[in-house]
Amino acid sequence: MSRTLLLHIDGKDVAASDGASFTVASPTTGETLYDVAHATPADVDTAVTAARTAFDDRRWRGIAPRERARVLNRAAALLADRIDAYARLETLQIGRPLREMRAQLARLPEWLEYFGAVAQTAEGTVPDFGAGHLNVVRRVPLGVAGLITPWNHPLLITMKKLSAALAAGNSLVIKPSELGPAVPLALVGLLEEAGVPPGVVNTVTGLGATTGRALSEHRGLAKLDITGGTETGRTVAANAGRSLIPVTAELGGKAPVLVFADADLDQAVAGALFASFIATGQTCVQGARILVQRSVHDEFTRRLVARTRALRLGDPLAADTQIGPLVSEAQRAKVADAVAKAQDQGARVLAGGRVPEGEAYSRGWFYEPTVVGDVTPAQDLWYEEVFGPLTLVVPFDDEADALRRANDAEFGLASSVWTCDIGTALRVSEGLDVGITWINDHHRIDPASPWGGSKDSGIGSENGLDAYHAYTRPKSVVINSSGQPFDWFATTEDLRYS
Repeated sequence: MSRTLLLHIDGKDVAASDGASFTVASPTTGETLYDVAHATPADVDTAVTAARTAFDDRRWRGIAPRERARVLNRAAALLADRIDAYARLETLQIGRPLREMRAQLARLPEWLEYFGAVAQTAEGTVPDFGAGHLNVVRRVPLGVAGLITPWNHPLLITMKKLSAALAAGNSLVIKPSELGPAVPLALVGLLEEAGVPPGVVNTVTGLGATTGRALSEHRGLAKLDITGGTETGRTVAANAGRSLIPVTAELGGKAPVLVFADADLDQAVAGALFASFIATGQTCVQGARILVQRSVHDEFTRRLVARTRALRLGDPLAADTQIGPLVSEAQRAKVADAVAKAQDQGARVLAGGRVPEGEAYSRGWFYEPTVVGDVTPAQDLWYEEVFGPLTLVVPFDDEADALRRANDAEFGLASSVWTCDIGTALRVSEGLDVGITWINDHHRIDPASPWGGSKDSGIGSENGLDAYHAYTRPKSVVINSSGQPFDWFATTEDLRYS
């Protein structure tokens, strides 16, 4: 049964000002899950104004960091109690297997706890200003932050941004993806239940081209934080730049998985399988290019193909399902088109490569997990971010060849290296032009560990102290402690004033 999701502005659930709405459909069955209010630019302006009022009257930023931390810890406890319910909502709207969503969401209270601790322990500085003066530098919140979040990890990515921003004392306007708005909306109510004052966190749902654009272009923001596609990130950053609004942007990826001949082959295959097909491949750190040392390439590929074919595709709410549907018809079409183009350009499908047959798959956006071989940099698939259950496997000769192939990408978000040699691991990780490298692992995350990349993968990073500092600015207070009179225009003598 469908129900209506409303905007949340100034502590109230409200319809769009023009009454407009859109629908969210199940990627598993195609049935309508929700009608969702479609915020107009005027609604966005109302939300930004509410957030600004909350910031100006200091109802949140004026609270001592220790008390803000207590509120965030209460929110963490409430969230821990609701993981199962929220995981089911996530699965219903984006199609990821329930097992995955439970595992992911179970970690999320840690973000609120971590950034609450950071807020309590953050300290200012006292730089040496020279004799006669004392310089006290504090970090203060920016103001109103606009958060634009994607559909593939609706609550996780919202939490990564929101926890740092709130801990620092900012007010927020969140624009969740139109494909996954339910849980981010529920989170706002949870935060207010925990003690975040109304008006501090506001949510405007809508399409990216209208609601998202209105938020990204709003001059009342003090910061924009977006996760999404690279071209969307460019547009948002350009809009913000015209108003001199700082931007954090976590964008696309084409993560290489490098497997060396001395690696534990069973573990490397398991790791590559996880990297490639977790979240049905719909993640920015997906193992989209598996590079395997030539001497073990054929055996590795044989094992990877066998395990890929054995993955269980089906209803994401079922306990034994390992791979769910893609989030939308458009996303499945993109994967299918990429496979067809790769074949036209000379690639060979080793596993999958088609829409599964059968009644169980007839109404949803299912696509078989796919492994492709014989891919070269002359083919589009080598560079294109597909964002689906599609990976390629190619051989390399030595470390230099592995690094050349791995770095041959417009993106630089993440990578993994599989080897039993610590020297190889260190040398290769140093040579990879990415923000994150896992050794004998993939797609691990922690609130204390910075998450961001190089090249077209974005600007700035989430998590860790860097993220907290990016939601603050330094404010200097310079105190004349000399006790000496200073009157520049009372004399013609040279006086020191700088």
